[in-house]
Amino acid sequence: MTAPLPVSDHAIAATRWAATGSVMALIVLCLAWELVLAPVRPGGSWIALKALPLCIPLAGLLKNRMYTYRWVSLVIWLYFTEGVVRGWGDKPPSQWLAWIEILLCLVLFTACTLHVRLRQRNAKAMAARTQASSEGPAQAPAA
Repeated sequence: MTAPLPVSDHAIAATRWAATGSVMALIVLCLAWELVLAPVRPGGSWIALKALPLCIPLAGLLKNRMYTYRWVSLVIWLYFTEGVVRGWGDKPPSQWLAWIEILLCLVLFTACTLHVRLRQRNAKAMAARTQASSEGPAQAPAA
């Protein structure tokens, strides 16, 4: 059996920055949407507080914590669902903002799942290499 090949650090870094960037973009979008661009009530609404839960995983993503990538990939579906509901139910410009929210949620989910997969693949490759090097070269049987 061959050992899995390690993934380049560039691919892992790309998924990390895609996840972090999409969370930041979602925070900005949620605030701008509910306060300025298309608020539910003139002057803004309390719905802008939906951006607050997105600030919690931002620290974990910036610190590159694997657990954060895992739970964010599940929680983001709440924002995706809100985007789908408002994308079909609202009128423009709120409808367009909802479709942008859906797109950012899909980018975040994809980046998180790829990041977790790539890091796990690297961990397996490192473990296989460590095990192979600790066993040392195969010795010929004594005659």
